[in-house]
Amino acid sequence: MTASVSLIRAQSYDLPALQTSLEQVLEPLGGMAAFVKPGDRVLLKPNLLTGARPTKECTTRPELIYAVAQQVRQVGGKPFLGDSPAFGSAYGVAKANGLLPLATALDLPIVELHGQRYASDSPDFDHLRLAKEAMAADVIINLPKVKSHVQLTVTLGVKNLFGCVPGKMKAWWHMEAGKDVQRFGTMLVETARLLDPALTIMDGIVGHEGNGPSGGEPRALGVLGASGNVFALDRAMVDILGVDPQAVPTVTQSMRLGVCPAIETIHFPLLTPDPLRLADWQLPSKLKPIDFGMPRVVRSTFKHLYIRFIKEPLSA
Repeated sequence: MTASVSLIRAQSYDLPALQTSLEQVLEPLGGMAAFVKPGDRVLLKPNLLTGARPTKECTTRPELIYAVAQQVRQVGGKPFLGDSPAFGSAYGVAKANGLLPLATALDLPIVELHGQRYASDSPDFDHLRLAKEAMAADVIINLPKVKSHVQLTVTLGVKNLFGCVPGKMKAWWHMEAGKDVQRFGTMLVETARLLDPALTIMDGIVGHEGNGPSGGEPRALGVLGASGNVFALDRAMVDILGVDPQAVPTVTQSMRLGVCPAIETIHFPLLTPDPLRLADWQLPSKLKPIDFGMPRVVRSTFKHLYIRFIKEPLSA
């Protein structure tokens, strides 16, 4: 298996500089035109997570979403923004994170994702419930944020695609698969395989370290990465962070399932992970169980419905 992972240093979210960085990181992969054809409906899948902590750098920056959407439009694609946060709606979380002005300026639709059952050829899961809007898109562009994670050590491109699972179903997956962290990692890998994003662009300009995905602190990384292979990009990023791949269930299981290439076989047309590597990236102080018991699942479901249908309309 061969894969190309494009890595560059990028320091700024200032739009002109970011647009230049985006062009630079995509150029060795053939540019945006290699992934998006005229008329394609293109789902941009950021990490929206929460609207509660917009200054903590725990979501994909609006500027990156805007710059990617611009490039999609330039090659004739039709971008739309979609996510299914664990709590609330995509629109509500996008609004809280300052996305609406940029989305309005670009006339970028924000779409709520709705689940549907899809058959899987995985020996571990015969079906998965995924967003029909994602599965119907011509192209998925995955836009994860580099973060530490109190349940999965780090969360990168594969985990970000869990946002294409309907919000209330996430809690049920925590209950069904969460008793075994490696089984949960397998579920995330199989979800990524079924969604099959054409392109992943990883926001590592400023990451989120410590007790993520939202309880840590911002950390300047100065890295922008891109690849047509989400598993290879995740493998390269754990190298940059200095994290043992065996400590990250999504990476461990992608290697076990044979969908992640060995690091020595990955082609790096620009920078390799070595000059970008950190010596002191902060991981969670203590890992927490993934398993959700039934009471927590019920609470999580009601919290999602309360925010989605009662709280958000009042502030819309």
